[in-house]
Amino acid sequence: AGLGGIALDTSREIVKRGPKNLVILDRIDNPAALAELKALNSKTTVTYYPYDVTVPLAESIKLLKTIFDKLKTVDLLINGAGILDDHQIERTIAVNFTGLVNTTTAIMEFWDKRKGGPGGVIANICSVTGFNSIYQVPVYSASKAAVVSFTSSLAKLAHITGVTAYSINPGITRTPLVHNFNSWLDVEPRVSELLMAYPTQSSVECAQSFVKAIEANQNGAIWKLDLGRLDAVEWTK
Repeated sequence: AGLGGIALDTSREIVKRGPKNLVILDRIDNPAALAELKALNSKTTVTYYPYDVTVPLAESIKLLKTIFDKLKTVDLLINGAGILDDHQIERTIAVNFTGLVNTTTAIMEFWDKRKGGPGGVIANICSVTGFNSIYQVPVYSASKAAVVSFTSSLAKLAHITGVTAYSINPGITRTPLVHNFNSWLDVEPRVSELLMAYPTQSSVECAQSFVKAIEANQNGAIWKLDLGRLDAVEWTK
């Protein structure tokens, strides 16, 4: 995902810094956002491919092959797809966890040094709920805990694969995602209202912290992006 919420603001911040290419894989096309990103910096070529993270692994590999054939080198993968709706149990797990694992597994075909690949960097967008759950949305929180754990394992495998990884864990950020969502079994009908009563950050503040984390490029880091700050979290299960 790169064309909505935190992802769009992060894409803006990345393009401002002028990388050669930014490839956006998203389920929903947003031509206006795409046009804006393309106009931001003439140094960066922005391309879009439709992609749903819930497709089978083979399909992810096929799409990535198209991208690698075209660009030759890809330095960074940001896994950013996510949904927040504890009525949709299977979809929450499919998008937030399984999809992230599959996309990561797919890119290993091209990056893994055991296959002659050059290595690479993976930034997984997790959530502070991964280590401090919002208990009214236990499915969402657990899916995020799973990807925090998965990312920490990836980082420890870097000496084998050549692929490093770190997790990006935003706190409560003012995006459409948090304005209205369902709690598990409706245990708390006002969950979004209660959440928004806490201090929050804007998606621009979150995006700026995200880019700082990308620049730090620290394997195994668990970054907390909250209230406009970027902090490393010491977390042991």
